[in-house]
Amino acid sequence: KDADSSERVLMDMRWGLVPSWFKKDDPSKMQFNTSNCRSDTMLKKSSYKGALLKGNRCVVLADGFYEWQQQSAGKQPYFIYFPQTKDAMQAEEEGDEEWRGWRLLTMAGIFDCWEPPAGGEMLYTYTIITVDASKDVSFIHHRQVRVGKGHAGMPAILDGDEAIRKWLDFAEVPTQEAVKLIQPTENIVFHPVSTFVNSIRNNTPKCLAPIELGAKKEVKATPGSKVMLGWLKNSQEGSPQKKENELPRWTSRFIHSPSPKKTSASILQQWLGKEGEPATKKHKS
Repeated sequence: KDADSSERVLMDMRWGLVPSWFKKDDPSKMQFNTSNCRSDTMLKKSSYKGALLKGNRCVVLADGFYEWQQQSAGKQPYFIYFPQTKDAMQAEEEGDEEWRGWRLLTMAGIFDCWEPPAGGEMLYTYTIITVDASKDVSFIHHRQVRVGKGHAGMPAILDGDEAIRKWLDFAEVPTQEAVKLIQPTENIVFHPVSTFVNSIRNNTPKCLAPIELGAKKEVKATPGSKVMLGWLKNSQEGSPQKKENELPRWTSRFIHSPSPKKTSASILQQWLGKEGEPATKKHKS
């Protein structure tokens, strides 16, 4: 409550917003899906309005997202992501230790804090805001971009540091001004991928590999896809995954560092800002 509104905090949250007013003892008992939140109704829905008016705005990070196009032979998946710079690819190929590789999508989200009625650890959860599909991807299927469970539209992408700063700074940028940042973006690219991704059991770099439509064969790797696939493969090999049944049904972990230290391979190094920046703004009660 006393935090500087310009300070950025990394947070491990559960996907699927649980409103702070939810009264049951188990968040899995919620009868509706809150993975995605439509921008045109987010100030009307009780699940999101309270958190949004409190300034509970967050940025959700991802490599990209998928959209499925209905075809006569079935649904064709596409992988959608930010354009990648040649400088980033070259730096990655040259073995530069500083993170200048794959540019992650920065999606606008809303979060809330729920406390079990009987007491216990606070649960932090979030939802991804969605908008109508941009012109570039609307040919695939209007408002049918899959961001999580179900089909709720294209994620609201915050493109650039200034948009991210305004969305996160809840004290300096009021809700009515912040929601104006929620617009479809044209600054995205995409390519078709194998229907291998259609099964949730499959979670490997193959899900992102471009294919040639018709031939259904993998196309020759581009410099961008080589960077992406190599990075994802190394990430998987370096961090063994837990089995699904080993994970708790819901959990939260608070990671708070007022002055984050720079690391050689920090994905969020630039996004979190320079070390030692003076705090100039304080939260207004």
